[in-house]
Order: sequence, then C-alpha cells, then structure tokens
Amino acid sequence: VQLVESGGGSVQAGGSLRLSCAASGYSNGMSCMGWFRQAPGKEREGVAAIYAGGGSTFYADSVKGRFTISRDNAKNTVYLQMNSLKSEDTAMYYCAADFWCTGNWYSRASFGYWGQGTQVTVS
Repeated sequence: VQLVESGGGSVQAGGSLRLSCAASGYSNGMSCMGWFRQAPGKEREGVAAIYAGGGSTFYADSVKGRFTISRDNAKNTVYLQMNSLKSEDTAMYYCAADFWCTGNWYSRASFGYWGQGTQVTVS
C-alpha cells in the first residue's frame, strides 16, 4: 500500500491550500482515511478523518469551519481543503489510511498506513 500526498506549500495567513492523497497498491477499498499533522517539537495530531461507509467526517476543534475533508472513492484519493489558514497550521501534514475503521479517528494507532508527508507553511 502506498499513500502519496501532494499540494503542500507556502501561503500567507488567510490563504488556502488543497492537499491530496492518492492511495494505491491494494484491491479492496480503504474504509478510513485521514489527515494528521506534526509541527516541530510537537506530537503528531489528528486533523480530520472520513469514513467510507456513511461518509462520516471528523475534525479537530482547531480546524472546524476552516478545513474540509472529502474523498473520491473511484480515484482512491482523499482531499483536505484548508481555508483561512493561520500560522499555527504550519506543520508537516500526513495522510493516513486503513481498511478498517476501529479506534478513535484522532489516534495514530487507528491507522496502519501512512504517507511521507507534505509541508504546509503559513506566514
């Protein structure tokens, strides 16, 4: 299984970015897909997740109303639309996925597959 992120970059505060994560290397669908982020010196934290079954979405309080997670099952791709970006959103963003949705969506242990990360810098 491979997860490849794209769409990171540098943006001014108040701007927008859209992250993409393409999954490949498997035949069955990934039920759970999500985004985590890790800022220098901080723990990796859950940002958002989306479940395939009912399309349930989950967000960290810090990004609610600003970020939107979505997925295209036909393309095995998950997206994170980030609006009204703040300096505190600066971090490495990681895509995460798993075949089964178990555990808490914001827990790293709930996802068995990870991308390499894409840097988001807000100044």
